[in-house]
Amino acid sequence: MREKRSPSFYWLAALFALFVLFLYGPMITILILSFQGPDGGLTFPMNGVSLHWFAKLWEGLGVVDIWAAFRRSLRLGLVVMMLTVVLSLLAGFAYRKRFRGADVLFYVVVASLIVPSIVVSLGIGLEFRLLDDAIKAVAERFGWTFITENYTTAMDIYSSGLGAQLTWTLPFGLLITFAIFNRFDPRYEEAARDLGATPWQSFAHVVLPIIAPSVIGIGLFGFTRRGTKLRAQARAMGRSQHLALELEGLTTTVTNPQIYALGTVTTGVSVVVILCDPCADPCVAPMSGDHGHRT
Repeated sequence: MREKRSPSFYWLAALFALFVLFLYGPMITILILSFQGPDGGLTFPMNGVSLHWFAKLWEGLGVVDIWAAFRRSLRLGLVVMMLTVVLSLLAGFAYRKRFRGADVLFYVVVASLIVPSIVVSLGIGLEFRLLDDAIKAVAERFGWTFITENYTTAMDIYSSGLGAQLTWTLPFGLLITFAIFNRFDPRYEEAARDLGATPWQSFAHVVLPIIAPSVIGIGLFGFTRRGTKLRAQARAMGRSQHLALELEGLTTTVTNPQIYALGTVTTGVSVVVILCDPCADPCVAPMSGDHGHRT
């Protein structure tokens, strides 16, 4: 005989269903509306079902070069991802031993988690304006007419924009790296050293293969995290904008489901990346303890 569920179970189940609908309802709505017919609009009821707006998306949105923005966003994301992984790993290895100034450096790195992002972006923008003024002043002082006539600003997607995004991805990458090495069993490294491996060989053939799924997770987190804080990023990107900022601008100019089709495509890419994440591999056992091994 099964025990009868209490009424509270059904109330909590209904509350959870409403919570899930609140989280994913907008995404599901955009997904559905992106498949409207040629005469479809931005709201329900739907007017036919087709792939018309995906075909129009492939031709371009017309208002901006959306595929150029996508390529800029992809390149910037890859750079942010690689720098986040490399710097987080280096910091994680450094913090495995105590060193002078470790606490101060840690608080400086994670400060952006506490300081409002708008303050960080305004600070970066002000810093680059001061740099621009200094460059122009030096050019005028030495009579470098080419610079005074053609120089505009040092703010760009790969200078101020890259720095702004790293201030939001590095703290999380560092905290994840701390969690990785807190679980890592150092006896693996000791065994490799006993067998004659150099520090680099120990890292390449022992440490890195064990922590690789988590390292890939840091990279994916850095790649996806960089697209947030749109209002703050707009003040640090300069003239070139990445895809997320272009999409925000398009919300006031595009009046057809093309933007929904683009949202469906980008969401599909994110889902594929998540499904391919090796961090979710159940065959990877814990990295510490007496039972740490790969099955």
